Amino acid sequence: MDGLVLEYRDPLFGIIIFFTLLFVISFLTYSFGLYKEKKSRAEYRKLLKRFELGNLKEDDYVHLYTTYNLPFDSIILLASTFLHKGDYNKAIGVYLALLEHVTERVKKEELLELLGKTYFKGGFLQRSKEIFLKILKFSPRNKEALNHLLLIYEKLKDFDKAQEVLESLDELEFDVTRESVYIKTLKLLNDPVVSFDKKSTQLMHMFKTNEIIERIVVQYLLQFNKSMFWENIELFDLSKSLDLLWYLNFDDIDFDAVAKIEILQELYTAKGYINSVSNSAVFELDMIILSKNAKSNFRTDLNFQFMCTKCKSIHPIYESRCPHCHKILTFKIEPELTRRVIEKNQSLQ
Repeated sequence: MDGLVLEYRDPLFGIIIFFTLLFVISFLTYSFGLYKEKKSRAEYRKLLKRFELGNLKEDDYVHLYTTYNLPFDSIILLASTFLHKGDYNKAIGVYLALLEHVTERVKKEELLELLGKTYFKGGFLQRSKEIFLKILKFSPRNKEALNHLLLIYEKLKDFDKAQEVLESLDELEFDVTRESVYIKTLKLLNDPVVSFDKKSTQLMHMFKTNEIIERIVVQYLLQFNKSMFWENIELFDLSKSLDLLWYLNFDDIDFDAVAKIEILQELYTAKGYINSVSNSAVFELDMIILSKNAKSNFRTDLNFQFMCTKCKSIHPIYESRCPHCHKILTFKIEPELTRRVIEKNQSLQ
């Protein structure tokens, strides 16, 4: 009996028992961890499979964030796929759901910015305005919020509010010179009290001190005061308005003025209105003039596209503000040749 007690109390035996228990506990802990991780991975793969099919719901994003600790930036990146697909309502739903669980101020502000921008892209201007105003209450120096408020007020034609935003940006030492001129021009154009003639006179005065609005002025004059346009034609850089001049009706053209300006002679010779020149310094116009004498059922014609000089995006129609980067008056005209089919029974000019 004493021998058994001695064996049990043997230090070596105790050490063996200790390490055995330690191994068993470690093994059980490791096995449970593997099981839990395997289960989590299975659920995560299930969610990812649903994501690949485009079926993730708003709560799934919250689940990924709160349960699996998926990084905030990764959640935002996943949610952004809705924006790329143009599904703004789902993106909005995700941002609203996440806002209920995010507590950090920086992340909450980022979510509010994304929400405001998504409302803006989706055309929900009033909701977008409310979001950005809310951001500015606790972050008055937020440039993104101010810039989007400016865009919203511009779209809503609330130019007085837009001017207030520009004043705030100016106080923050941002250069708002171009934007100020642009907003003042839009305010004048949309003033229902000022007559067409008075607007024309004021626009010309503004143009002489701020040439950046040339395209806006030319477009307005060609629509509402053609005589003033032709009287002042030598003041304009016509290369910036080739598309507007190309599509003018024959009866709206002052050919006495055209006779004094080489680029207009080339343009309207290519158009077929006159026959003043045999070639042009502009490649596209030159090709059209040369093709006029070709004995073929195919004629070249002129089309236009517009490239933003800031973001380099290409657009089929001219807009004063680039819809991609939101810069103003940055479009450059890019003429391009197109092929026009002439019917055999149609006389060739």
